[in-house]
Amino acid sequence: MGAVLCVDVGSTFTKALLVGDDGEVRGRASRPTTVATDVMDGVDAVRAALADGAAPERTLLCSSAGGGLRVAVVGYEREVTAEAGFRVGLSAGGRVVHVASGPMVGADVTALRADRPDLVLLVGGTDGGNADVLLHNARRLARARVTAPVVVAGNADAADAVVAELEATGRRFTVTGNVLPRIGEVAPDGARAAIREVFLRHVIGGKGLSRGRGFAELVRAATPDAVLRGVEVLAEARGEDVLVVDVGGATTDVYSVVTPQGEDAAIHREVVGPVWHARTVEADLGMRWNAEGIVEASARERMPLPDAVAGHAARVAADTGALSTSDAEWAADEALATAAVTVALRRHGRPAAGERPRPLADVGMLVGSGGVLRHAPDGTAERVLGAALADHGGGWRVPDRAVAAVDRDYVLFAAGLLADVDPARASALVGGLSPKRGGPLSAGGPTVGP
Repeated sequence: MGAVLCVDVGSTFTKALLVGDDGEVRGRASRPTTVATDVMDGVDAVRAALADGAAPERTLLCSSAGGGLRVAVVGYEREVTAEAGFRVGLSAGGRVVHVASGPMVGADVTALRADRPDLVLLVGGTDGGNADVLLHNARRLARARVTAPVVVAGNADAADAVVAELEATGRRFTVTGNVLPRIGEVAPDGARAAIREVFLRHVIGGKGLSRGRGFAELVRAATPDAVLRGVEVLAEARGEDVLVVDVGGATTDVYSVVTPQGEDAAIHREVVGPVWHARTVEADLGMRWNAEGIVEASARERMPLPDAVAGHAARVAADTGALSTSDAEWAADEALATAAVTVALRRHGRPAAGERPRPLADVGMLVGSGGVLRHAPDGTAERVLGAALADHGGGWRVPDRAVAAVDRDYVLFAAGLLADVDPARASALVGGLSPKRGGPLSAGGPTVGP
């Protein structure tokens, strides 16, 4: 068997990893994403950079270009089924741009359309419970000028009636299992798979990112979905809970794969219930576009940043292409990254009203990702992650035995792409990178491009 080329077509950069059949990283490449022309131009560029005279056995893609996957959630109660749908939409790699709850009226439909979702996640009711709102909203969506496909993940007993409503007007839809089959139990897997399928079948081809040179056929998942799948592979390979924080220019995403223990596994205390393989997105915490959001969030968390760091944040927010070069600029970026990671992990771990904190105390590995951690001067990433592991001011129990590592080769997305087509190679990719506690999550493969 030959090498597999794994490519992440991001909103700014197209990044690629060439993975050997033994899970070894044979090379990395990065090129600007060519949204203005055809995203396959960027894919062809990274493929050529890593070809080394031989074509890869196959090419697998994930994508967040063109705004990624925009999800609208339509549910019954905001605190219950709509909240469950919101959590599931995030875990499926979506950017949840709209949440509606209760029986929709004309203004609700107008607001949903204005947020331009790529798909609508229609939820409502526990299995065997009240179905009136679910059916009402299905009827509204069926007759509305909303062209996005619908994923139905509500009361299973009402599924046939919902199908009849959507079929009557020729709506594109997929029916899957209820995201909240019982009070206190969130079941994300069916909806996550259905959202992935709709993304591949209807969304990717409709974004106009490529003129038909195979892009839609190569894409396997939305990028955040692939990353969460890679975190699942890593957790399985290590046999322990894993926490990942990805610090980007616009957002900071946190992923956790946790196996509930004791009462967390046996007793459902919350109305909605936790998603044990979860992703949260902090849209106000970004190293460039939302750098000033980090300053504001830090102040709210009672850990204000120095004036010099706030000034740096204002400058890079005004010039999002700015790269740090001096020691002072890197020091300010380190302060921003430390704050972003700490605040994002606090938000991920702390409970919502009436709920218990997410059980992260037994996490065995914290992995940092994102350009600021991969490209910063030596020691920066270790200090950023170390500060988060030592943070006890956020109202949740931090991991007290976790090792910290940096995904320097950006392997998690690739492991996620490989997980279902070549699980042995995916496991070798992450297992070989961190063979023991404290091992660096980095293959040190050759890099081509920025």
